[in-house]
Amino acid sequence: MARKQARRRKQKKTRQITMPKFAIGRIVAPLLAAGVVFATYQFSLAMLDRRISSIEISGPFQRVTALQIEEAISDEIDEGFVGADLGGIQDRIVALQWIDQARVARRWPSRIAITVTEQVPAAVWGERGLLNTRGELFVEEARHPPAELPRLNGPDDRSAEVANRYLEVRDRLIPAGLDLRSVHLDARGSWEMTLNNGVEVRLGRREVDERTDLFLDVVADIISSRPKEIDYVDMRYGNGFTIGWAGGSRTPVKDKKKDRQEMLAARGHK
Repeated sequence: MARKQARRRKQKKTRQITMPKFAIGRIVAPLLAAGVVFATYQFSLAMLDRRISSIEISGPFQRVTALQIEEAISDEIDEGFVGADLGGIQDRIVALQWIDQARVARRWPSRIAITVTEQVPAAVWGERGLLNTRGELFVEEARHPPAELPRLNGPDDRSAEVANRYLEVRDRLIPAGLDLRSVHLDARGSWEMTLNNGVEVRLGRREVDERTDLFLDVVADIISSRPKEIDYVDMRYGNGFTIGWAGGSRTPVKDKKKDRQEMLAARGHK
């Protein structure tokens, strides 16, 4: 019995630990392949990333020059044909005051093509600001605001709202032979408009959309037929409007359509 135990101890001592065999080739081969691809990519970039030989800039150039654009992007251009950040170049161009949009593209083998669109001023905002056709303030202090542009005023955070109302009203006035000279929104939310013939239109703070529709549907035709006789139109009434004549007299006018609607509503309520 003692001999058997001794043999078992000897067998335990002499037993060897064997490690699992790995296919080293299966690991090394993909690594080598990846290294070759990466090296090829880096080599290709080095070959392609040559100096930019020319910059092609196209646009209207009424307010901004090609030289101003080139100066704004000079740092990015120094990065090379491939290294140049096209998004960064575009951002720098659009940051210029009179630029609205810009497109930047690479042209093989070493040329950068840039197309710019300038802002189109649609109205003067406040004293010297300029709004574009989307109602966005793109110039805060213009040296010489175009005199022919309409004048819009209001809180700065509501410039788009004022511009939209101007555009909507103007589009509906043109068929009647009228146009808008100015639109004003004061700090309390009260609206006022002045037509191109000098007639002032007071809309107030309440039911502005309804009063605007009444003015465009009814009053605009009256003004177009007697423009020199009318000084102002006050739309700030619940059942109509008042015409202020050039001689100083006033004529209240009831909105018959609204009277009928209120009468029918009262009958239905009973």
